[in-house]
Amino acid sequence: MFEKKQKFSYTEQRTENIKKLIVLLGISVFFLVHLVLTTFIITTREIRNTAMMPGIAPGERVVFLSFGIRELFPNFPLTKHLPVRRGDVVLVNIKGKTKHNILVFFADKLCRFATLGRFSFIKKDERLFLKRVIALPGDEVSMTNFVMRVKPADDMYTYTEFELSKDLYTPNIPEVPALWDKAVPFSGTMDTIVLGQDAYYVISDDRTNTNDSRTWGQIQAKTIAAKALFRYWPVTKFGRI
Repeated sequence: MFEKKQKFSYTEQRTENIKKLIVLLGISVFFLVHLVLTTFIITTREIRNTAMMPGIAPGERVVFLSFGIRELFPNFPLTKHLPVRRGDVVLVNIKGKTKHNILVFFADKLCRFATLGRFSFIKKDERLFLKRVIALPGDEVSMTNFVMRVKPADDMYTYTEFELSKDLYTPNIPEVPALWDKAVPFSGTMDTIVLGQDAYYVISDDRTNTNDSRTWGQIQAKTIAAKALFRYWPVTKFGRI
């Protein structure tokens, strides 16, 4: 039986230390890249409510393009010209930014990095709402029988929300009492409104009593935190949403 070779020489110890340092630097660089990507470019979320049913169910995981770079550079072009289209699914931050201690922030990032995003100290999902963009700045928008109708700012015709979306989706249309007051937000009917130059109209795929622009009103570009890119879990539904 051979005994393990002992490394006592200075050269061997130095070589071993260099190898450990290279590994440590590699992990550190990878973590920093992960930190930048997940803070300002890419983020993932587990869906935890039924607001986007039937297309997006609780428990599914989605990759988002983050607009967090606006926090570092307020005058960045994304602030005024978000890369979103009618029909896109976005994360909306109605409650505003939640500030965290810098140590908690980095501890959370390290935890998410080590657990592949499964655990977090910061409950971000509690302040972010998943919605679908229906209308862009300057558009005219209305609703009839829970279906949105949009007249784009640069067009003379009015279209249904489905005609303007490149993604296919089927909203959950509820049944309402025949004598329901059309003035209430969830009646399924809305008079035409014109969006401001920095305003968007977002709505849930579940058209029952879920909060969206029907109760919030027009939302500002700064409240849109991210845009959905694709669903990666479950693998049987991998792809765009």
